[in-house]
Amino acid sequence: NCMESLLPEYGVFGAVRGPSGSALPGIAPTNAYQCADGSWAIIAGNGDSIFKRLMQAIGRDDLGQDPALADNAGRVARVDEIDAAIGAWAGTLPAGDVLQALEQAAVPAGRIYTIADIAADPHYAARGMLSSVQLEDGTQVAVPGFVPKLSRTPGSHRRNAPALGQDTEAVLREVGVSDAQLQALRERGVIGP
Repeated sequence: NCMESLLPEYGVFGAVRGPSGSALPGIAPTNAYQCADGSWAIIAGNGDSIFKRLMQAIGRDDLGQDPALADNAGRVARVDEIDAAIGAWAGTLPAGDVLQALEQAAVPAGRIYTIADIAADPHYAARGMLSSVQLEDGTQVAVPGFVPKLSRTPGSHRRNAPALGQDTEAVLREVGVSDAQLQALRERGVIGP
């Protein structure tokens, strides 16, 4: 899971990462656009008829009716111009209004959740997608739930990640290192006490 560290980072430090890139090269327009309230929306107006509806929804019929933009190849050639037009429109409205307008126009779009949104969403909690583990010092840390959700073999948290060197002796014993060899490694500072 590419977002595995996001929930613990948010829970412990309050860190909220922003989007790290969302355009689909060679498919236009599909990108993330920042809305007036600081939220982000992903908008996928890359089908020929969808593109026309998107341009109409944002008040840019000039682009929607431009014969040079009637197909993906033409739109890819002018993707910066198209992205700028969509971004300018989205930047004037809160995300809720952007998504409502695009839903009415039948343009695929969705809000991009921050980790704060995920942590507060009751649906994520109801699906078991938010979990908690206790660290050795007793601190509770929010972590992602287990995916996939399997009825016969559900995942579970069995143990925390070991501290550096915590399992070294057990691993070395498992591969046949003797007590004398372990002691020699300790004396040379290769492994901890």
